[in-house]
Amino acid sequence: MKILALETSTDACSAALFIDGDIQEKFALTPKAHTRLILPMVDELLADAQLKPQQLQAIALSRGPGSFTGVRIATGVAQGIALGADLPIVPVSTLAAIAQYFFNQQPKIELAFTAMDARMGEIFWGVFQRNALGLAELTGEEAVTLATDIIFPDRSGFGVGSGWGVYADILQQNIGERLLGIDALVHPHAAAVAQLGAYGFANGQAVDVEQALPVYLRDKVAKTQAERSAI
Repeated sequence: MKILALETSTDACSAALFIDGDIQEKFALTPKAHTRLILPMVDELLADAQLKPQQLQAIALSRGPGSFTGVRIATGVAQGIALGADLPIVPVSTLAAIAQYFFNQQPKIELAFTAMDARMGEIFWGVFQRNALGLAELTGEEAVTLATDIIFPDRSGFGVGSGWGVYADILQQNIGERLLGIDALVHPHAAAVAQLGAYGFANGQAVDVEQALPVYLRDKVAKTQAERSAI
């Protein structure tokens, strides 16, 4: 199985190539440079593997939530490559990618309270547990919400993602002793998107290009200055 994965939803930008379980990744933490970096990353990965896009089985897309512009960049590039090579797309949650990358680094942790800073006083939120295959599996639903409104499950877990850097005090107060620790510096990685995308492709989760749409969670992705000041 050969899958190309793209991730540009946050300040990090990355692309990865999954070939029969082996994953190669190009990653850079460079805000506002995604448009310039993502295609060269893809070209380099394919060139190193001596592959053309037509030899892939699918594109794995980090579909959000995240930066409005960032999510659109990955979506546009994925759609362009998929159309040109007649490939399906496997949408992967950006929150799941964060949890998966963390699980890969911390094999003894079974539950991740994943929070991304959504700005406007809110966080993107999802609780993920490690399943029998070692993959991040959503518990409940993803949401965009005020940090004060988070209801934690009655289980111990690790706080992961940029939302824990901004709202750590509020979130810690709500969960108390069930919090095993915090890592606010975990970014979504295309390698994790590739890992989840390969599983999704094998289990029939690939969609046609026109069905591969960004997921912002927030109904209104932009607010006026007056609305922002009211928060």
